[in-house]
Amino acid sequence: MVRTPLTPEERERGERLGGLLRTARGGRSMAEVASVAGISAETLRKIETGRAPTPAFFTVAALASALGLSLDDLAGHCAPLPLAG
Repeated sequence: MVRTPLTPEERERGERLGGLLRTARGGRSMAEVASVAGISAETLRKIETGRAPTPAFFTVAALASALGLSLDDLAGHCAPLPLAG
């Protein structure tokens, strides 16, 4: 199966998501947060660095729960930016 390349906007949203998760993680280790969320530390690393910019909904929901974030906050932070007109 061939994946469709991500658009620059999708990559940018993935980077914003990763930055938000990294900030929310604070001083906790990737391994600790990943364990609470039920994912691997490598998956969390990929999301935080933007290498996995479109993680599955349930992965995002588990991370939000582990980090004390609401899905509304995540959606608002990672919504597409308005186009410059």
